[in-house]
Amino acid sequence: MIRILALMAAFLLALGAFAQSSPAHYDLFATGTMRLINADAKSVNYHGHRALQLTAVSGKEDSDEGMLAVLAGPDFKDGTIEVELSGAPRKGVPENMRGFIGIAFRIQGEGEKFECFYLRPSNGRAPDQLQRNHSLQYVSEPGFGWKKLRAENPGLYESYADLLPGEWTKVKIVVSGAKAQLYVNGATQPALIVNDLKQGDAAGKIALWSHTSTEGYFSHLVVH
Repeated sequence: MIRILALMAAFLLALGAFAQSSPAHYDLFATGTMRLINADAKSVNYHGHRALQLTAVSGKEDSDEGMLAVLAGPDFKDGTIEVELSGAPRKGVPENMRGFIGIAFRIQGEGEKFECFYLRPSNGRAPDQLQRNHSLQYVSEPGFGWKKLRAENPGLYESYADLLPGEWTKVKIVVSGAKAQLYVNGATQPALIVNDLKQGDAAGKIALWSHTSTEGYFSHLVVH
């Protein structure tokens, strides 16, 4: 009997580990179930991939705001988010618009509270090193935009990665407690580490994030 109980316990532990490691389901193309903020979303083919394109909703094209497509699915707390994305400045936008695109996570409320990693693809191969150092960015809303973080802690929440605007980039975000790491294009080491997520040890939805000035695409989302 003891042996049987031990085997059953081992089986339940293995089953629990399998369940934790199984990918959660988030349908990247179920636009009807997404909560769209400042954005329209549609399924397109882009550079050989079926992709979700985010564009600014009518009236927001020239605003300096972020766009969110909050995905239907279970709340995310700790784990790994993997996605391919592509961002480039829209034609006609000011020169300082860099093609901002990324992933927001642990979203709470109506999208006013979240953590976010995003890329500035146009900075990846800039001729100026300081500009290159602003290729990757962590922000947290409310209260911790890039201007505040850069002013108070220069270089701590930004980093460099080799990026090209308009090209697919593989992104992996690993989150545990109040810590998160951003990996780019299959690298074994993180390109940006944040050890003090500003919203704390929270949980919430996952969203695609882009800026109204950006032509942005997302594909191959996996969460586990």
